[in-house]
Amino acid sequence: MWAAQHEAPIYSRLIQERGDIPAQVRAAAEQTLRDLERVMPAPLPRQQPSQSAPALHSGARTL
Repeated sequence: MWAAQHEAPIYSRLIQERGDIPAQVRAAAEQTLRDLERVMPAPLPRQQPSQSAPALHSGARTL
């Protein structure tokens, strides 16, 4: 639990009465992220451009 509980008796009492809401929210957020990763896999990394591909120039034209 939070280290400041020992310094803040009001916070400790609130946790005893209401539960550790920040920890519950954190756990729910982590579960949501796991669920999302399962149904929406991360996109594949972009491929590096090949050496034969033309390079982009910064606006300078050659004739």
